[in-house]
Amino acid sequence: MESNSAASPAEGGGGVSRHIPLLVVLMLGLFLAILNQTLLNVALPHMMTDFGVTTTTIQWLLTGYMLVNGILIPLSAFLIERFGVRRLFLMAMLSFTVGALICSMASHFSVMLIGRLIQAVGGGVLTPLVMSVILYIFPPEMRGKGMGLFGLAMMFAPAVGPTLSGWVVQYYDWHLLFSGMIPLGVIVLLIAFFTLKNIEEPRQIKLDYFGTVTSLLGVGSLLYGLSEAGSKGWSDPAVIAFIAAGAVLVVAFVIQQARSDKPMLDMRVFRYGVFSLSTVINVFVTASMFAGMILLPVYLQNLRGFTPLDSGLLMLPGALVMMVMSPVSGVLFDKVGPRPLAVIGMIITTVTTFAFTKLTLETSYSYIVLLYMIRYFGMSLLMMPIMTAGMNQLPRQLANHGTAMSNTLRQISGSVGTSLVTTIFTMRTNAHYAAYADRMNTQDPGFMDSFRSLVQSMAASGHMPAAEAQARAVSTLAGQAQLHSTVMGINDAFFWTSIVSVVGLALSVFLRDVRKDPKVTIRKAEPGAEAILLPAASQTR
Repeated sequence: MESNSAASPAEGGGGVSRHIPLLVVLMLGLFLAILNQTLLNVALPHMMTDFGVTTTTIQWLLTGYMLVNGILIPLSAFLIERFGVRRLFLMAMLSFTVGALICSMASHFSVMLIGRLIQAVGGGVLTPLVMSVILYIFPPEMRGKGMGLFGLAMMFAPAVGPTLSGWVVQYYDWHLLFSGMIPLGVIVLLIAFFTLKNIEEPRQIKLDYFGTVTSLLGVGSLLYGLSEAGSKGWSDPAVIAFIAAGAVLVVAFVIQQARSDKPMLDMRVFRYGVFSLSTVINVFVTASMFAGMILLPVYLQNLRGFTPLDSGLLMLPGALVMMVMSPVSGVLFDKVGPRPLAVIGMIITTVTTFAFTKLTLETSYSYIVLLYMIRYFGMSLLMMPIMTAGMNQLPRQLANHGTAMSNTLRQISGSVGTSLVTTIFTMRTNAHYAAYADRMNTQDPGFMDSFRSLVQSMAASGHMPAAEAQARAVSTLAGQAQLHSTVMGINDAFFWTSIVSVVGLALSVFLRDVRKDPKVTIRKAEPGAEAILLPAASQTR
């Protein structure tokens, strides 16, 4: 069948244009997978009621998805080489669509969880798969445009997800979040079946069993421990055990892969300085981005009383900015390189993140929308250009390994950022509440005078006995203290997130454009072989 044949890599703009059908199919599949990953947050309370389960139980729909997603990403380089783009994409989309079908019919939590885990199998390989294809198709001088398209799905889908989910949950049944995915998944499957070609033929490579086991168990344990740390605390015995076990297994995996002649995940990618630097910067940017995604819904819904739809709509303008700017930032990358975009983007991100440390219970909705839009504008200059700068330094044979490594660390940094932000928010909220409680001292004459005035006012206005008015006054003061403490806890968490952004800004100054590195000639040993031109920096081991 023609659709199974391998396509040659692109050479210049004409070569890229031949791959437009391939790119469209891949981007549609990736967009659906990422969108589906972000839809559940708003719907979880309704699902708890329908399934009759606790908060801890329902969170497994998110935790389980994240775990399966995370443990498959390190295997993606092997899977792409072993099965090829066509077969792997079809398997991933089939898994995603079947999972959506199961979720759409779920009447029990266990069925719903199975459906989510099946979906996660598809979602886990789609991101590195699409990224690898873009790196193969686009030559370095045009790679910014390709990664800009990649960023369109990568960042627009999670930004628009809460808005769509809030609208569906408010006016329809949450099952529609999954049943609506089925026809879209089928359409992508059909298009891919008839049009998708391999960019390289699959190779019969052996599976590294030790690497697979240590990778699956190590990354899985680490991600689970980090996800639980935010809710249970870092001192919880189970959290410590999972993080420690995960770290040991990951270290064993790294050592074994570094010594292997045919590694499943090639650690030599870190011998390339710009790739290593860009990966570290992306870790800080991802942690900073997740902070806003976690803290703002808490502020809007729990403190200000906005509906899930209102909360989602607040993020929509930022998503639209991201949609417009992601391809634009790709074009700018091709023209000016990574450093100007990274520095400007990090400055905007740092300033707007710090601005969120000034939230109050009276901050206007329109101000938050504007600030969120500017923050996402800054991030649209960051994510894909920084990643592209690092990937440009890797030779083609390490591209799949680079994408797998970059996405694995991004997944882990997202979990670390989520846990740290949640921990800081919780600890600082409790500290502020304790400080408020200390000020409400019955031995303080000033406090007692104001407290008596409040009791008398409530008794007079509510026509109630003094004892009842006193109980209500205590409850009112405690509620106000909790509200103000929570706002201050959110501000403190944003402050520490600002520090993370400052570190990312400092590192981004050292990014360089490897496309400007001097070229050297490497000649093949065989007589008459053609010369190959590579960047000099790319050969530095």
